[in-house]
Amino acid sequence: MSPRQAVEAVTADIRDHHITVDGTGLFNATRHIDLLCHLTARIAADAEYQLAPNIADLPPAKDLGQNVSHLGQAIAHYAQALAPLITLTTTAQGTLQQKLDSLDQHSRLRVHLDGAGRALASASTALEVPRPPAASSPPVPAPLRAPAARRRT
Repeated sequence: MSPRQAVEAVTADIRDHHITVDGTGLFNATRHIDLLCHLTARIAADAEYQLAPNIADLPPAKDLGQNVSHLGQAIAHYAQALAPLITLTTTAQGTLQQKLDSLDQHSRLRVHLDGAGRALASASTALEVPRPPAASSPPVPAPLRAPAARRRT
């Protein structure tokens, strides 16, 4: 699978496994971090191999390095999201005051999850393959008309 396909596969997996404020969400967050760390290591290795001669079918090392930077940002956001997520999953929220107190934690969690999403979108964009400009084709000649048959009278 190409680096871009790998980024898209991990992004799709992350999108399918939501972060919720319970034990499942905490499991999913650590799972996302694990996937992103593996992906980052793989793309960093691809960048290293791209620096060697005669390696084909990889984006330029500069693009791979930029992608690793974006993935690192996504990992950092997920790591920072763990603190509010742990607080929310381990603190009782039965009373109105407890729910009000948790608003800041929800806000912090949302900020980091949104930041991770932006970083993943940037990672995918960094590996977009530029499409060559459409070659202008010569104009198609008009169809030839068959000579009209002469009628004899």
